[in-house]
Amino acid sequence: MTSVTQRTEPAEHAIRAIRSWLRLERAFAAFNRELRATVGLTGAQLAMLRIVAEVGPTTLAGLRGRLRLHPATLGQLVDRLREKALVTLSVDPSDARRRVVELTDDGRRALREAPLAGPARLRSVDTDPARLATLADALDDAVELFGLQRWAPR
Repeated sequence: MTSVTQRTEPAEHAIRAIRSWLRLERAFAAFNRELRATVGLTGAQLAMLRIVAEVGPTTLAGLRGRLRLHPATLGQLVDRLREKALVTLSVDPSDARRRVVELTDDGRRALREAPLAGPARLRSVDTDPARLATLADALDDAVELFGLQRWAPR
């Protein structure tokens, strides 16, 4: 005979996981609202700025390979940052087919003003590699357990 405690335990774990997900989702929403209000950027735009600052002048192809973003998505992100004068996009002097993305002084200023939060923070803080591996596995599990594989990029 199964006790009530044994039957409800999986459901309680599911509720705890849902609460944790909702907490993360709400934190991201609040962070993005504040980021837009204070710096005028989205989380994705800020992450792109941080990556360009980290790697220095880089080609669009280099960013695409590093981030595994669809070319149109990457192009839109870079265009928005260029429109805000946070990056420049120029022809590579060694190959006219390539475009080089580089941070501007305004882009560096935006990075100083923006809070260091979100996934890009992982590259800037000293964290136990095993903890990062556990986080990566948990996020991959979330895609599967939430039934989102169909919509997740490979």
